Amino acid sequence: MTINRRQMLAYLGGAVALGVGIPVLSGTEEAGTLIPSQLPLPTPFQTRLPIPRILSPQSHPDHPGADYYEITDQVADREIIPGTRTRIWGPDGTFPGPTIFSQSGRPTVVRRVNKLPIPTVNHLHGGHVPSASDGFPTDLVFPEGHAGHSDMADDPMAVTTVGSRDYVYPMTQRAATLWYHDHRMGATGMDVWNGLAGFHIIRDAEETALPLPSGDRDIPLMVVDRSFDQDGEFRYSESDGALGDVILVNGAPWPVADVHACRYRLRLLNASNARRYRFALGLPIVQIGSDGGLLDRPVSHDTLDVAPAERFDVIVDFTAHAHQEITLTNQLGSGGTAVVMRFRVGGPIPDHTSVPARLSTVPRLDRAEAEVVRDFTFQRGPKYWSINGQVFDPARPIATPRLGACEIWRFVTDFHHPVHLHLVPFQVLSRNGLDPGPADVGWKDTIDLRPAELAEVIVRFTGYKGRYVLHCHNLEHEDMAMMATVTVV
Repeated sequence: MTINRRQMLAYLGGAVALGVGIPVLSGTEEAGTLIPSQLPLPTPFQTRLPIPRILSPQSHPDHPGADYYEITDQVADREIIPGTRTRIWGPDGTFPGPTIFSQSGRPTVVRRVNKLPIPTVNHLHGGHVPSASDGFPTDLVFPEGHAGHSDMADDPMAVTTVGSRDYVYPMTQRAATLWYHDHRMGATGMDVWNGLAGFHIIRDAEETALPLPSGDRDIPLMVVDRSFDQDGEFRYSESDGALGDVILVNGAPWPVADVHACRYRLRLLNASNARRYRFALGLPIVQIGSDGGLLDRPVSHDTLDVAPAERFDVIVDFTAHAHQEITLTNQLGSGGTAVVMRFRVGGPIPDHTSVPARLSTVPRLDRAEAEVVRDFTFQRGPKYWSINGQVFDPARPIATPRLGACEIWRFVTDFHHPVHLHLVPFQVLSRNGLDPGPADVGWKDTIDLRPAELAEVIVRFTGYKGRYVLHCHNLEHEDMAMMATVTVV
């Protein structure tokens, strides 16, 4: 049954009764606090866009038949702001970390070695993986020499290791742009801010057969905001959402990408802690994929709102813009955060790519299939952010869906909350009793919820039993307990 406007208002009224503050429905203010940099900021468009290094798969006797990768999390100094050095916590000492490509249907094993001064937890965001490899926030990997005991959480079910951990990913999912990042309980915001993130891209035969841009014309773009102190170090402080004043793309400030006058595929990832973006190029942005892979057909946008953790695969056609400069802007920003990067378009080259009218088959989940409807209220309390008035408890699930079951989950918010569900993607059914938004198409694992908004999503729990989490992907909200355990039974 679709929620009508009267039911939606009644539900929001119930949220008010629970103590949820309801701002204006159309608010676009940022959910966070600006951390001003303390050093002179560089002039935009002076740095070339870097492309993260791609790891080559190896084999390992403990994991026959799987592609094996080893990544060492370590402290490193990198030149991010020209002329200064920044200490990072980098996968293999880089920021972003190296990119992994996996083939759908072929298992991937990633060994994460911890040589940092902190414990870590690695989460494959968007991964359809067993609970033991999902990166539950208390399943810590301690550095060598540590006793392996954590006082961060009283969680008798936590599985901790010392030195390293093997994350096993069956890759029983379609092609999609995923990413990995730290997920340590109470410290995800700080850990990701310091560099613990990178791309993990899945390919499959269906996508490879399409005439889409590939190779050097398939560009991953990790967009983040950061702030720096007077010595060039990352400047971070816990708040209601950390907002930086420097936009980095693939770790470079306001970079320039040299492109030909032809079509390109851009894999847009908002890996910021809290900042939302409204991307615009002044030319059509043709979306071909969402968090969970290809759409059934392309969707053209003039602007694209992207919340933390969301991914959008898009095609941009520079053919008619030879020898021009095209700037990717952020219409939700101001000053330096109003621009993101620049494309410097050269001459034309032969282009045999196209965007098919039909990309894939995306079966729609039907309301009638849903066995359960669950409600989740995201709200701020006196000290913590919470879901249904509860702070995160690793041992107490907020929901226990049955493996194989289809459910409708309804989210209502007091402020901006990008809501992320682990294990399985979902489809958006409605917003405020109306149709989903133009960017809600396809399979999603994160939905951008605006102030006082009620959204319905439908999800089928497949693959694995065990503990997972539902949480706000404003990382400071997550660290302040806006997370809940979901146990699939």
